[in-house]
Amino acid sequence: MPIDVKALAGELATAYATRQAIATVPSARDGAFGLADAYAVEAELVRLRLEAGHRTVGRKIGYANRALWRALKLDTLVWAHMYDDTVQHASRGTATLAIDRMFSPKIEPEIVFKLRSALGADAVEPQAALAGVEWMALGFEIIDCPFPGWKYQPADFVAAYGLHAALIVGEPLAIDPGSISSLADSLGQFTVKLIKDGELVEEGSGKNALKSPARALGELAAAISRQTGAEPLSAGELVSTGTLTTSMLIAPGQQWQATVEGLPLAGLTVRV
Repeated sequence: MPIDVKALAGELATAYATRQAIATVPSARDGAFGLADAYAVEAELVRLRLEAGHRTVGRKIGYANRALWRALKLDTLVWAHMYDDTVQHASRGTATLAIDRMFSPKIEPEIVFKLRSALGADAVEPQAALAGVEWMALGFEIIDCPFPGWKYQPADFVAAYGLHAALIVGEPLAIDPGSISSLADSLGQFTVKLIKDGELVEEGSGKNALKSPARALGELAAAISRQTGAEPLSAGELVSTGTLTTSMLIAPGQQWQATVEGLPLAGLTVRV
């Protein structure tokens, strides 16, 4: 039987609220369940969140790795909304996040942009995308999966809030319009170090987010413009542009840090 969008949205919302895992992913229940259906579920979750008194504050990107697209039958990246109660701004580069109500959270260092203007299909190239950015910051996206063993397809990912559980935003760096050309180059070359409890865990790069977080932002704007019924990226939105390293499992009591070389961005620390 085809999946009922409203029923599935309610099931997913309840799963996250009660920490009750969903045994069978939507795509395994209905072989025809695809991205169009998943975005309909995501839109219903937005409606439910708005009805509960929350508001959307931006989008998060998933599958910002072109190498995965062919295997997963994707022709672009995917996305989901972020909310006023899932995004927090670090104080002086440090934040604390409670994760005890999450299933099995993972941490991802990402570049976060705040938009100064709307972005559409014409902003696909990095410099054009950056022209619409007010500031950028280092961020930590926390993802959480209601499906056993972190096993899912892209449509399941989108339907389940894009696995978005939280976003910690570091110290903003204002974008100087005169420096956009050089910044576009730097965003494809910088490196990041991910550190757990004082020990280096992994090093990543801007190249891991679609060759550049700015290019990922432009690809998102273009993808949304082609999607029927999707609201375009608008001024004031935050966009988290995809992980720069492997996603790492986290546990209470840990301290995670990220530092950047090649961009004038402040480091970020989160205690969980």
